[in-house]
Parts: sequence; structure tokens; C-alpha cells
Amino acid sequence: MTTASNKYAVPALDKGLDILEYLVTQELPKSQTEIAQGLGRNPNDIYRVLVGLEARGYLVRDELSGRYRLSLKLYNLSRSISPIDQMRQCALPYMEDLAVNIGQSCYLAMLYQSQTMIIVHARGHSPISLNMSEGSLFPTMTTTAGKVLLANSNPAVRDMILERDADYAKLSKNKRTALINELEPIKQNGYLAAPSPFIEGATDFAALIGRPEGKVIAALAISPLKSHWSTAIAQEELHTRVVTTANKIAQQLGDL
Repeated sequence: MTTASNKYAVPALDKGLDILEYLVTQELPKSQTEIAQGLGRNPNDIYRVLVGLEARGYLVRDELSGRYRLSLKLYNLSRSISPIDQMRQCALPYMEDLAVNIGQSCYLAMLYQSQTMIIVHARGHSPISLNMSEGSLFPTMTTTAGKVLLANSNPAVRDMILERDADYAKLSKNKRTALINELEPIKQNGYLAAPSPFIEGATDFAALIGRPEGKVIAALAISPLKSHWSTAIAQEELHTRVVTTANKIAQQLGDL
């Protein structure tokens, strides 16, 4: 019996979506052959779809290598969709105020498939500051903001994210159990301080925005960069200001 999904399937559309979903998971640009192999298809089957996606601005093709990567078009489209757009509009003024007061950049992250995406970035006013490009994707398991989001996701979402994570699949059973156990105190505290994967010797700090296991959650984070121009603020004070700002954003958002 023909199912509804098969009856109304559009093969070219399916190929296009498969390509986009595949490239989202790849850190490096991929050739036509590599994309086809990743999808289990023949390279000739996806050529016209790749050309179409490039023409519409969803893919960028390197002229020298011929490899494809995602453009920011999908991200820009997603920004116009509530609740992400509402989150950005609400959070940015508070984040800019925080960045000025602590002399450090801060950023807001949300989950995107199995990864953590930077949704908003507020730059510190110091001549030297960390820049986190909006739309950037980072591993959820190894980033401070990612762990806060993972810990506060409902169990079904958390399990789905972990199942999609290639690094999680490589862990032994004991290490998987240890990771789950590590998430519980993060959920109880609503924040996490951990060694930064971005800056050697620095400690990242991320605080939850929203309710644990809520419909929409985000994490407000800082990766303090020490320099002669940065403002000298005690670590505990930095953490307090981040949590306070995260709470202000959550209150402003209400039941998003």
C-alpha cells in the first residue's frame, strides 16, 4: 500500500533537503563525490540539485577546489522565524549592556540539530575582544554553553541530540554514563564554569535562559579574554553578572 509520504514525494526536493542536512553536519566543505558518498547516492544524481542550491544562494562553491559549503541563507531565514527572532531582539540590549559593564564579549547560543549555534553576539568595547560569528556551529558536548543546553533539555530531546552526535557514539558505555551524570548538577545550578575550548587557559561561563526542559531555552555565555585593555573583574563577579543578565532576559521573554 502506498503511504502518503511516498505518494506525494518530490525526489528533487528530497535530494536538496538531504544535501542541506548532510552539509550542516560537516565541518569542512565537501566535493560532489563526497556529498554523494555521504548520502549513499550516485554523484550524477545530485549534480543538478547542487547547481540549483548554489544558484539560489543556499550553497557556496569554492572556485579552486570545487567543494561546497552552506551559506548563511538558512540561518538568515531562521532569524525571521519566531521564537528565535524574538529571542534575539529581547536579548541583544541586555547583552550589549553586559558587554560594556564587564569589558568582555558575550554570546547567546541555542541548539541546532546536534550542535550549538551562536544566535546573538555582543562585542566588548575593549580594543581586543573575542568575536563569535552569528550562525557559527560548535560541538554541544564539548562547549560550556552546549552542556548547559544539553543538561536543561527534556530527556527525549537530549537523547535525540546525543544520538546524532558522532563524538558521543565513540564513547564507551561508562563514559556515556559519566556524561549524563555530569549534566544533573548543571541542570540543578542553571549554569556551568568550565575550561574554554576557544581560549587556552581561560574559563568559560554559561547560564541558562528559560526554564529547565522548557519549550525554548538558550544559554548566555562568556569566554573571558585577558589583555592589558580588559577590565579587571573577579571571576565570581563576572559569573554573577552573567546570571543576572540571563534572568533579566528570561523575565522579559516571559512564556516564550
